[in-house]
Amino acid sequence: MLCRLSLRWLPPLPALRLGALGPQLAPVLTGGMRRSALPVWAASSVSAVAPGGAGGWYEALATSAPVQGAEALLLCAHTATGLPWWGSILLTTMALRGAVTLPLAAYQHYILAKVENLQPEIKNIARHLNQEVAVRANQLGWSKRVARLTYLKILRRLVSELYIRDNCHPFKATVLVWIQIPMWIFMSVALRNFSTGAAHSEGFSVQEQLATGGVLWFPDLTALDSTWILPVSVGVINLLIVEMFALQKIGMSRFQTYITYFVRAVSVLMIPIAATVPSSIALYWLCSSFMGLSQNLLLRSPRFRQLCRIPLTKSDSHTPYKDLFAALHAKFSSRK
Repeated sequence: MLCRLSLRWLPPLPALRLGALGPQLAPVLTGGMRRSALPVWAASSVSAVAPGGAGGWYEALATSAPVQGAEALLLCAHTATGLPWWGSILLTTMALRGAVTLPLAAYQHYILAKVENLQPEIKNIARHLNQEVAVRANQLGWSKRVARLTYLKILRRLVSELYIRDNCHPFKATVLVWIQIPMWIFMSVALRNFSTGAAHSEGFSVQEQLATGGVLWFPDLTALDSTWILPVSVGVINLLIVEMFALQKIGMSRFQTYITYFVRAVSVLMIPIAATVPSSIALYWLCSSFMGLSQNLLLRSPRFRQLCRIPLTKSDSHTPYKDLFAALHAKFSSRK
């Protein structure tokens, strides 16, 4: 779940992901006397937690309207398509990414492109303003501190007016974050509810379907992926997204460098987290990350950017994929 915003303004979404893990309780029994293959803490039923207890906040989340909506969406996709559960999870993830996050990501790039195109004008304003403030400071005998504060105050106002004029305030580029993260959490909790038979009237029947709704090396979507293929794949794809953005930035500030290292650490941390949740959640995370990677590659395409009416910028390339491959090859070959 990662976008170009991570290194320009804010850290990527998918990088802030947190596993929806329940409190330590007794494991939930599925239909009959079948015991869940999950650890005790992962298979616990949130409904058994007292509202005022340590798990009260998670119980409220697991039974909230958005999570119930995510459950209904998954059930609807499964019923309407007749696909096995692994296919329903894949299809739902693709649909949400294509219908929700892709348009928002295109809008994000549109805003960031307009902001980038304003930089020459902002630099020109800053240069002239600095000269005017210096002259006024000499005339009125201002101290360096007063002159600096006056300069910054006026510059912020002038830049804000430019953003209003071009309708491209950078905060608008964060709308993807405020939609993508909650959607990711709600879907993850909904799948956990299904996998543990919790917080749903049909929970146990869905849990039984998930137990046989997997494919390949993870036939049981309620169990952990003992091979670690899904968790490792999630971490690798997220790291690849981070490296793609890091290669785009030349001369990053210290803050941006720290953010990049932080996102890398979170991407690595996602591997053990994904190894301790049901395979249904790990599969969703993998599909979401893969769609995020595909989405970001698509948004590098000059034709697609033109289709989305994203303004051309000085940093745009006519051969983005060739440049990306060359940068990746140069980076990793230099470490040998």
